Amino acid sequence: MASESTTSNPFATVLSTEAQERLSNRKLAPDAKKPDEFIIYFAQWHTTFRLAELQALAEIEGVGKMEILKYSEQSPYAIVKLEHPEKANVLIRRSILAKSIFELWGSGTDYPTIHEDVCKRIQGWWSDDFYKLPFKFEIECFLGKRPGDQHRNLVESFSYISLDGPIRMKNADLQFAVMEEYSFDNSVNPPRAFDSPDLILLGRQIGTGNRSAALKYDLKKRPYIGTTSFDAELTLVTANIALCGPAKLAYDPFAGTGSFLIACSHYGSISFGSDIDGRQVRGKKNRSVVGNYQHYNLKSFFGDVFTADITNSPVRPGLQFLDSIVCDPPYGVREGLKVLGNRDPTKTKEVIYRDGTPRHLQPDYVPPKKPYSFVQMLDDILDFSAEHLVDGGRLVMWMPTANEDLVEFGRPSHPALEEVAVCIQSFNKWSRQLLAYRRRNKDEIDMKAWEERRENKKYVASKDQKESVDELNFFRKKYFEGFKSKEAAEAAEASGDAVEQLEVEKLNLKDA
Repeated sequence: MASESTTSNPFATVLSTEAQERLSNRKLAPDAKKPDEFIIYFAQWHTTFRLAELQALAEIEGVGKMEILKYSEQSPYAIVKLEHPEKANVLIRRSILAKSIFELWGSGTDYPTIHEDVCKRIQGWWSDDFYKLPFKFEIECFLGKRPGDQHRNLVESFSYISLDGPIRMKNADLQFAVMEEYSFDNSVNPPRAFDSPDLILLGRQIGTGNRSAALKYDLKKRPYIGTTSFDAELTLVTANIALCGPAKLAYDPFAGTGSFLIACSHYGSISFGSDIDGRQVRGKKNRSVVGNYQHYNLKSFFGDVFTADITNSPVRPGLQFLDSIVCDPPYGVREGLKVLGNRDPTKTKEVIYRDGTPRHLQPDYVPPKKPYSFVQMLDDILDFSAEHLVDGGRLVMWMPTANEDLVEFGRPSHPALEEVAVCIQSFNKWSRQLLAYRRRNKDEIDMKAWEERRENKKYVASKDQKESVDELNFFRKKYFEGFKSKEAAEAAEASGDAVEQLEVEKLNLKDA
């Protein structure tokens, strides 16, 4: 890498005496501190999910303690410090939201600062043979732009590193990136990026993420999907946060067309699922959950699917055997939430026969259902998870809410479950949250509080069964009210907003 005069290169700088001494003695030093700080280069997408996924991957890959030195949802660049840096290259190998990971070679707010920092960091890291390998540099800018005619000068300002190998833009052994982060000048209209970056990073790439998996499982290419099939990218993120992996069992109690089952099995989990609607999980011929597994060559990771709901499960009570429970419970918008059972509990349970065969044993039998409270459903999911997850296992579920209720509506909790992550995906007037819980070890659980919960738990009683589906599901009610606040709804009613009311009634009639 040729040297460049500081007078002709605006990015070069005169190094301090200390920096020059460090560079003159760059030989491999066995006792030198090895790089333990790394740059994670994220996609600037689903920003509230990135840190939760990264922390889960650190646990999966066994990198030990991971200290977050720099992180912001407004930036794609994060800096972490690892207890076991030798495992850094595998940290994000299954990440959906991280693009790549780099050894941190230097950071600064301007080029003189970063050049000094590079000299300080790299002394004694590598042998002379390392510096003779083929290399390349890339320039990455966030919220700003570096003119192309400046790229060469910028790269050659690092010539003091003395990379002696050939430049190779494809399949280079050493891949360096200069990353610049800018901020916006809001004093002008329209706002534009400042000419100089706020942060400059130099890193050597040591690993990449697995963002291509989202394309592989794209719903447009999947043989069997339905109206409730979940976005492929977020199902994979969910499976990562749930710590799915080889020799683990995953379960989705609201399996539908198996979106989460496929994601869990992609990472090696044996996946099981159930649904109140057996027709969904069974499908028809090759257009089924099993057909999707065959399409992706994952049949060996398919456990089974069966018809059940969370309150009427055939799973043996008290059996802790699941490593992960992942689900997107029904929101009850198209139709009210329901569970298996009779609306009138006083009715006798007589066996009905057709053609000499009990009706409930025939393949086209549709069992009766009764209305179900949304809040009760969330509590039942937590109770089921606390009972059947192994110690350290994870429940990862989605929960919708109107935006104004994000703070007011408390997230469900359980004495046996510890909340470890909350991620929010915002839409226009509503949002959905991903909630992740860890099943506590036995010695961590407040057994008295758990027993009190069991005693105080109120299942859907006759009072609930008389209420409408809207009264049992606050989110459904908000959805058809247009997510107006209580005050706004009352004001609209007082002002005789007949048109608005008519539209709401039309939606309710359509849903009914």
